[in-house]
Amino acid sequence: MKFSKLFQWSIISALAGFLFGFDTVVISGAEKTLQSLWNSSDLFHGIVVVSMALWGTVIGAIFGAFPNDKLGRKRTLVFIGILYLISAIGSALANGPLSFSFFRFIGGLGIGVSTIAVPTYITEISPAKNRGKLVGLYQFNLVFGMLIAFLSNYYLNIFDQNSWRYMIGAEAIPAFLYLGFSFFLPSSPRWLISKGENKKAEKILNQINSISKTKIIIKEIEDDLKNFSSNESIFLKKYRFILILAFAIAFFNQFSGINAVLYYAPRIFEETGLGKDASLFNSIILGVTNLIFTCLGVILIDRIGRKKLMLIGSIGYIISLTIIALSIKSNPFGINSSIFIFSFIASHGVGQGTVIWVFISEIFPNSLRSKGQAFGSSVHWVLAAIIPAFIPYLLNSIGSQIIFSFFAFMMSLQLLFVIFIMPETKGVSIELLFKEVLESKNKKRKKENNS
Repeated sequence: MKFSKLFQWSIISALAGFLFGFDTVVISGAEKTLQSLWNSSDLFHGIVVVSMALWGTVIGAIFGAFPNDKLGRKRTLVFIGILYLISAIGSALANGPLSFSFFRFIGGLGIGVSTIAVPTYITEISPAKNRGKLVGLYQFNLVFGMLIAFLSNYYLNIFDQNSWRYMIGAEAIPAFLYLGFSFFLPSSPRWLISKGENKKAEKILNQINSISKTKIIIKEIEDDLKNFSSNESIFLKKYRFILILAFAIAFFNQFSGINAVLYYAPRIFEETGLGKDASLFNSIILGVTNLIFTCLGVILIDRIGRKKLMLIGSIGYIISLTIIALSIKSNPFGINSSIFIFSFIASHGVGQGTVIWVFISEIFPNSLRSKGQAFGSSVHWVLAAIIPAFIPYLLNSIGSQIIFSFFAFMMSLQLLFVIFIMPETKGVSIELLFKEVLESKNKKRKKENNS
């Protein structure tokens, strides 16, 4: 296999994840200034100013399967780059909360579509043995983008009231670069075969496989497409179990509290008594922690598997969130709490952060992958929009101790899901995976009935 070419295509498409990560947390360095500048209430600020990008992400995730299937994975990736570029420039030039929110919404559309198109694209060009780490590049780029956004916010915090424009506008540079690179990507061979363009698919597959291996792959794809129709609904009874899997992993991802922490990191650290600069610096450490443990997750995902990473992450979540909740007294985010916030981020990076997009992208059949990915992404992003939107209000009403206690309880439920329900998917061809997941489920059911 010509891995260098495969890696090149994967890293270029995964750069959309860099923009996803940058866009997600760049607002954290600007949100307090914007609330003060526009004199917004906590509820308006949370729902409209901070979370509008997430509402765009929800729409992008719900409808992202359409361009991904109709236009193809490559054209959709180019479209994503255009959305990011428009959003970065427009948001930086906005003069009020409504225009700012509009352009942030456009960027959110790009994020939502990217969570479908990028994992789908990389999954469809990857061999089983390397699929986890290659799709994991999307998550790596995501957290790398977060780190660069934290660094950018820290160093651009020199322009007083106009610092937020430079922070937000900085995204235009990587957006422009990604857009240019995306034109050089080939189409997904599996998508081409689904459209009857086997010759084009064969040329692309020959660039990353031997001729004999290409013939085997094409035969497997053709057989898979005969067994499943793209006109089928993913809500049919035979797909119920994989829908439950996609729903559960997306649901628990957000009920860990990850976006609540990332979106309000400087605000949280300021509540420890740190100044604004120190808070932004601690956010950088948070980003470094996320990157290091995501790298570890990407290295391990094809070695020890998805399930073990989720087990490690779940236990880490429970311990860190519980200690944070117990340590909160008069000062909600004291020094001890801050240390365990870093532990929480580490648990996310090595577990859920690395696994979610890999797992959802590989459990659905070829003909329904975009629709299945859209379902999982939609669940993820609806919750990602709702939860951070209410964090400022909840911090001031019920307090952070109850919030973190609730997240710890939800992660206990995730641990049970991983132990008793989640199957292992590493090392299996995506054409065979759906069948193996169902067979594994049926074996468990027979064992339970016999016992």
